[in-house]
Amino acid sequence: MASSFPCNQAIVVGGGLGGMSAANTVVENGGRVVLLDKSSFCGGNSTKATSGINGAGTKTQKAKGIPDNAEIFTQDTLKGGAKKPELAKLLCDNSAADVDWLVEKFNLDLSLVARLGGHSQPRTHRGKERFPGMTITYALIQMLEKVAEKTDLAKIITKAKVFQLVTEGNVCVGCVYEKGGQNFKEFGPVILASGGFGADFTSNSLLAQYRPDLLHLPTTNGEHCTGDGIKMGEAIGAKSIDLEWVQVHPTGLVKPDDADAKIKFLAAEALRGVGGIILNAEGKRFCNELGRRDYVTGEMWKSKPPFRLCLNRAASDEIIWHCKHYTGRGVMKYYATGQDLAKDMGVALDVIEQTHEQHYQAAKKTEKDPDGGSWPAYPSGKSWDEPSGMTGSGKKFYHNIIPGSAVKSEPFYVAIITPVIHYCMGGLLIDTDSACIGSNNLAIPGLYAAGEVAGGVHGNNRLGGNSLLDCVVFGRVAGKAAAKYMLGADMKDVDLREVTGGGLTGAVESSKLAGGSYEDKMNSAAVPAAAAAAPAAGGGGGGGISLADVAKHNTKADCWVVVDGQVLDVTSFLSEHPGGELAILTFAGKDATEEFNMIHPPDVIGKYAPDSVIGKVGSRAPAAAPAANGGLAEPLLAKGGHQGKDWSRSEKNREMRMKGEGKIPGWWGAVFYMVLGFLKEILFTIVPQKNVTFNGDRVGLTRSAMFLFVFIIIHAVGNLHVFLGPDDFNGYGYFYVRLYWTGFGLNANIVEEYILLAAVLHVVVALKRTWDISMSYSVASGKLNLAFSGITLLTFMMIHLYQFRFGATEPFKLCPPPYLLNLKTLLQLRLNLFWVDDPGCEAVYVRDIYKMEFEVFQSLGWCLFYLAAVIIFSTHMCLGWQKVVPAPALEIPKKYHSKATHMGYIFTIFIAMVYVSFVFYCHLFTMSSGSMSSEPATP
Repeated sequence: MASSFPCNQAIVVGGGLGGMSAANTVVENGGRVVLLDKSSFCGGNSTKATSGINGAGTKTQKAKGIPDNAEIFTQDTLKGGAKKPELAKLLCDNSAADVDWLVEKFNLDLSLVARLGGHSQPRTHRGKERFPGMTITYALIQMLEKVAEKTDLAKIITKAKVFQLVTEGNVCVGCVYEKGGQNFKEFGPVILASGGFGADFTSNSLLAQYRPDLLHLPTTNGEHCTGDGIKMGEAIGAKSIDLEWVQVHPTGLVKPDDADAKIKFLAAEALRGVGGIILNAEGKRFCNELGRRDYVTGEMWKSKPPFRLCLNRAASDEIIWHCKHYTGRGVMKYYATGQDLAKDMGVALDVIEQTHEQHYQAAKKTEKDPDGGSWPAYPSGKSWDEPSGMTGSGKKFYHNIIPGSAVKSEPFYVAIITPVIHYCMGGLLIDTDSACIGSNNLAIPGLYAAGEVAGGVHGNNRLGGNSLLDCVVFGRVAGKAAAKYMLGADMKDVDLREVTGGGLTGAVESSKLAGGSYEDKMNSAAVPAAAAAAPAAGGGGGGGISLADVAKHNTKADCWVVVDGQVLDVTSFLSEHPGGELAILTFAGKDATEEFNMIHPPDVIGKYAPDSVIGKVGSRAPAAAPAANGGLAEPLLAKGGHQGKDWSRSEKNREMRMKGEGKIPGWWGAVFYMVLGFLKEILFTIVPQKNVTFNGDRVGLTRSAMFLFVFIIIHAVGNLHVFLGPDDFNGYGYFYVRLYWTGFGLNANIVEEYILLAAVLHVVVALKRTWDISMSYSVASGKLNLAFSGITLLTFMMIHLYQFRFGATEPFKLCPPPYLLNLKTLLQLRLNLFWVDDPGCEAVYVRDIYKMEFEVFQSLGWCLFYLAAVIIFSTHMCLGWQKVVPAPALEIPKKYHSKATHMGYIFTIFIAMVYVSFVFYCHLFTMSSGSMSSEPATP
C-alpha cells in the first residue's frame, strides 16, 4: 500500500559497518539517508573485529593464485552451519565484488589473505595496518561524514536511541528516537543495523529467554548490544529466527589481574590462522585449532583449564601488531624462551616439547601425503594429527611450525583464553532483498535489516571472517533495496568521490590514514611488548602535565591517559567507548600512545573526543594532590593549592552516583547538583589553586565560562535598575567606582579586573583549542559555531565598553549611601540600595550613565545591533552549556545531564529577555527625573 508519510530518505539505525555500508549505498544509488546511532560516535562492534573480511574470487586472491570461488565458499558456509542456501549463496556470491568495492571505492589495503577455521581456502582479507574492523569501518564512516558535510544527501545523528518503529497499515514508514531527553521522529524506509543482544544480561533479555545457560559467561560485545532492533521489529509483526543460536567464541582473552571481568577482549582468529596452538593446563594440545568455533569451544569444555594460546616466533612475527597490542593491554605475555613458559605454566619443559614435536611431525607427514593419515580430519578427509586427548577432527593445514627441539630457546607470545559470548546468529528473518519477513511470510514494506540484527544468514554457527562480510553484503543489499523502494525508476549511479568533492583527496585519503602507517615499523622486529609499552619519560618541556601527575588519575572515577604527548581526561568517555571500559582502564594513568596508534587513525581524537584533551605532557613537578579533574590552566587568580584533603564521598558511591542520579531525584536533584557544581567551580577559580599557568586546558575554559555566566546574570540584574530611575541606575554605576581602591591603583576595581582576567583566559584558551582541535572542520559541519559566535561577541564587547565604560557622560548629582549600600532601606523593603534621600545628605557628582543609555538607544539601529548581540550571546551560551554540563569537573550525575542542559537554555532565554527589555524600554519611553534634578548639574 502507498504511504501518506514522506518517503524522501532512508533511515539507517546503527552506525556499525552494516549501517555504514547501507548508508553509503543509499547515496550511491541516488537517495538521501539519515543515520541514527545510540552511541556518542559510530562504529559499534565492527570496530573490534580483528581477523578480517572473507571474499571468494577477489582480485587479491587472483593475484596470489588462490583457487577460490563463490561456489567453494558457499559449500564451506553451509557446512559450517548455515541453513538457508539462498542467503548463504547471496553472501558468498557478493563477497568478491563487495571486498573489491571496499578496496577500490575507499582506497583500503586488504592485501593480506589468511585461512581461518572452517574454510577450505585462504579467503580472509586484512591489510598491513591496524585491526581490519577499525580500518574498514572508519573508512566508511569518514566517507559518510564527508557526504554529510558537503551535501544534504546524508545526516548523522548520534546519541539517538531508536525505540519504536512507525507503521501505517502493514508498511513501516519511519521510527521514533530519543535524544537529549526529547523524542523525535524520522520518516522513510528503515534499515535496522543495530546489532545483536550478546551484552544484555538482564532478567527479561533475549539472552535470558533463549539461552539462559550462557548468562554466566563473559561477552565480547559492547554495552549497546541489547537486541533493540529485534524487539522493535517483533513489535510490528516481523518474524525472528534462530535466536537460540548464540555463538560462544573459544578465544576470549583473560586479563590475569581481572579474570572475572564480564566484558573480554577477543583474540583474533587470525592468531590461530598464522600457526597459534592451544594448550590445556597440562601443556598438551586437545583440539584442531583451525576447527569451527563451536567445535573448539566444545573441546575446551571437555579439557582442563586454564587454556593458553601460544604463538612461536614465526607466528608472532607474522601478526606482531596484534601481539604487541594484546601485550600492551595486559592480556598477552611475552616469554623469552619456552623454558620460561613451562616454568610459568607449572609443567615440565619436555611436555611442551613433546606437544610441539607431535604437531611438527603431523605437519611433515601431511606435506608428503596430504590425503593420508589415520584420523578424521576437519573439514573432511584423513589427518596425521593425533594430539593427546583429541577425539578426532584433526588438522589438515599447518603454518609456522617448529620442532620440539626448538622449544627450549624459542620466544613465545602467550594468552590465557576462555569461552565468551560473541555473536548472535539469530535475528529478524530476512529475504534476499534484506527485507524483514512478516507473520504472513511476506516482506514488510519499508523495513530492512543488515548485520547481526538480521537472522537466517549463518544458521547455527558463523564462520570466522563472515561477520564483516555479512555487514557489507547485506548492508549494500538493504541500501540498494531501500533506494529502489523510495526512488523506483529514478535510481541513479552516484560516485561517492565526486559527491565529496574528490574522494581520493578527502574521505578516501583519510581512510588510508585510518589504516595506519605503523606496520612496517612494528614488523621490523618481534621485540618484547614490555619494552614497547614502557611509558615515555616526561618530555614536552616545562609547564605541561608530568607523567607523575597523570599516574595519579588511574581509576574509573578519575581516568587520564597520554596519547602522542597529549593528556586526555577520559573519565566521562569510559562508558561510551565501543571497546568497553576495560579498553581504556588498562592504560589509566599511563602513556597509551603505541597501543592507541595500533588500532586508531591519527585524527580520531580531534574528530570524536576533542574535549577530552586537557593539556600536554611536560616536566612540571608533580602536584601535591590532583585537582578535581582539572590540572593546569584552571585558576583565574591562583592562590595556594589543595592540601591533599579529599572532600568527596567514597569512590564506589561517587561512581554509582555519577552513572545515575544522586539522592535527590528528578528536576530538584538536577537543580541541586547543577548549582552545587556551578558554585564549586566558581570557588575553585580562586581558593585551591597554584601558580597561574597556560596550556589550553579545557577546565580553564569551562570555569572561566561559568564565572562569566555569573557575571552576566549580575550585570543583567544591575541593568534592571534603569526601570527604577536615574538615581538607582547612576547609583548602581557609582557603587563600582567607589570600589576603585581595590583595583591596585588602576582605574578599575578588583571585580572588573577579575572579570577581565576571566574574559582573557576564556578567549585565549578557546581560540587555542579551536586552533589545535577544530580548524580542520568545514564551516558547514557546525563544529566552528562556538568559535564564530565567540569572536562576534568579542567584537560586540569592545564596542560596548567603548560606548558605556569609557564613553563621555554629563555629571549627575547624587546622594550615595555612606557605606556603599543603603542597608537601612533594604530593611524597610525599599529598593534604593545605591542612593539616599535624607535631607542634608552629602551629594556628589557621578557619571550620568542613565541619560547615556537613553541617548544611545534613541537610535533604532543601535537597538537592533544590541538585539542581534543578545541573540548571538544566547546561541553561544547554549552551545557552550551543552559542553559544560557533562564536564567531569562539574560532577553532575549522568541522568541529570538532559534536565540541567534544558534548565541552562531556560536561564539563557530569561537573561536574554532581561537585556532586550531595557534596550527597548530606553527606546520607547522618556527619561525620568532624579531626586536632585531641579538643582544645577554642574560640579
